[in-house]
Amino acid sequence: MNEVPAGALFGALVVLILLSGFFSGSETGLMTLNRYRLRHLARHGHRGARLAQALLRRPDRLIGLILLGNNFVNILASSVATVLALRLLGEAGIAVAAGLLTLVILILAEVAPKTLAALHPERVAFPAAYVYTPLLRLLYPLVWLVNTLANGVLRLLGVDPAAASAEGMSREELRTVLHEAASMFPGARGRMLLGILDLERVTVEDIMIPRTEIVGLDLEDTETPLAERLRAIPYTRIPLYRGSIDEVTGILHVRDAMRLLLDGGEITPEALAALARPPLFIPEHTPLNRQLLQFQGTRERVGLVVDEYGEILGLVSMEDLLEEIVGEFTTDPLGSIPEAHPQEDGSWVVEGGASVRELNRGLGLHLPTDGPKTLNGLVLEHLEQIPEPGTSILIAGYPVEILQTQDNMVKTARIYPRRRRRE
Repeated sequence: MNEVPAGALFGALVVLILLSGFFSGSETGLMTLNRYRLRHLARHGHRGARLAQALLRRPDRLIGLILLGNNFVNILASSVATVLALRLLGEAGIAVAAGLLTLVILILAEVAPKTLAALHPERVAFPAAYVYTPLLRLLYPLVWLVNTLANGVLRLLGVDPAAASAEGMSREELRTVLHEAASMFPGARGRMLLGILDLERVTVEDIMIPRTEIVGLDLEDTETPLAERLRAIPYTRIPLYRGSIDEVTGILHVRDAMRLLLDGGEITPEALAALARPPLFIPEHTPLNRQLLQFQGTRERVGLVVDEYGEILGLVSMEDLLEEIVGEFTTDPLGSIPEAHPQEDGSWVVEGGASVRELNRGLGLHLPTDGPKTLNGLVLEHLEQIPEPGTSILIAGYPVEILQTQDNMVKTARIYPRRRRRE
């Protein structure tokens, strides 16, 4: 190198530093590419994405190629810098050249290009893929040798380099993606997608109409004519029972009863029982995603939730299930949250039987849903006794004042939706 002009050596040093930056930045860019977006672009014919995807199928070969190039240019740059230092400053310049070269490589060939690649991986990775694809073919024997030795070391450590790391995205990771990409999904669509993800961890117990609130038709009740009671029922499908809801005989579609009247028939218990379909019984801990499939398979729209002893706990309908996904879309004849009554001071007077999930969704609260399903159950769980009227407690940061109790339950309570800071 003594015959090479200093200017040429300096130019070569600059080129080597730039190449080092290219190798460092392209490595970061390729490794930080969004794999799902990469598949999408490759599927739609983006050539750079296809080349990058092919390279990333064997990351060991890609990394071996990049490191070969990066280490080669860094070592060569160090040699050129040493020659320049000896010419210009003598032996004392070696230390100066080492220090300056380290600083320059750190800034221009490591931090800056890697930061750029991390911020804009596609702008760096796709052009680099055009370079690495033919370079890998050219240097394949050397890359293969290096990878074979490196993979041998990995196998000694119990790592199988050939194992494909095609890990799917978990539910929680997908939720995070949806939250971060909220600007791409309007509010309603985002909530629907999150609702679908939550179906598996929500059970029929969480959305069912409690046993005490089931609207049905008692065939043994003779005080009011059946036709009048049918006319007053605001639902299209109702359970028929004899004396008690535990003695359910079937599910009646009110439309069938109206058709019977139009055909000149008489509304009698026997006639209604003949029109009713056998009830669908649902185990209490059934996840909503499984129940949705059951509704689809049986073509039923209403089911009765039962416990391990066969006692009826509540009723769940297809509409209730779908509302967990899309939100309120039906017109509830009793109001969206009939158990909650707004007050002038901003609080809500809520009946004890109100569903915790409905209160959270309708009032924007964040009461715990992993325990009792009603406000009454939530209060009793926190106090571990039947409270007296006037008792105040704090549940999940919300002040709750007991207004009325009846027998062994909370009849009404006042909730302040706005959280108050704890003193």
